[in-house]
Amino acid sequence: MQWSDESILLGVKRHGESSVIAEMMTRAHGRHLGLVRGGRSRTLQPALQPGNRLDVTWRARLDEHLGEYRIEPVRLRAGELMESALGVYGVQALGSLLRLLPERDPHLHLYEALDVILDNLGEPAAAGELFIRFELAVLNDLGFGLDLARCAATGTERDLVYVSPKSGRAVSRDAGANWADKMLPLPPFLLAGAAKSANRDSLSDAFRLTGYFLSRHVYEPRGLEPGTARDGFLQAALKVLPPAMLPGPAPV
Repeated sequence: MQWSDESILLGVKRHGESSVIAEMMTRAHGRHLGLVRGGRSRTLQPALQPGNRLDVTWRARLDEHLGEYRIEPVRLRAGELMESALGVYGVQALGSLLRLLPERDPHLHLYEALDVILDNLGEPAAAGELFIRFELAVLNDLGFGLDLARCAATGTERDLVYVSPKSGRAVSRDAGANWADKMLPLPPFLLAGAAKSANRDSLSDAFRLTGYFLSRHVYEPRGLEPGTARDGFLQAALKVLPPAMLPGPAPV
């Protein structure tokens, strides 16, 4: 068995004296493990860092075997990622999300989204929004997608401000007024055609929203802990984002 593909390195684990087991998110073959002989050498170590984009060739006698990787560096951005808390926590948190998916299950859109996010981890507002959309995409691929396009009660696409914690569907202001204290806030930047970008408050609300459904549908049923990287990423983003703008005085 042999194939070649584009990949982004998620992590490595030491194997024997000089080799590593590399965990890659590949374009066409999903999250895939493989042995890299000599992976701890001075030659290969710079390439085998989380976040780097590599061309890989995987070989094994049988498809179900671990197999071996041969790698060719394409985009070495790990050094840039390690320069900021957003980069350090971001690459770890993204890897943790991808590990929720079945191994060797292709997710082309997630591979492409991962590549875009890693190139934008230096910009807090963009990185935060992209990360939330990535979590929504992972939830969708796991079968727990949220419907934020129209009100669950009335079908309207206007004035959507809540998400039902039971159904994961959007709810309009009027329809949800009587249950507002039980609803999850719907950040405006997640609405279709939204003109506003994330601020400190809306990004916090968005992390609460996706975190709730990840815990309910994925972490708790599997007996998993979400880890600390996600919280570290959020806190790093919030430090440099502006708060929500307060309404000004009414015009005279």
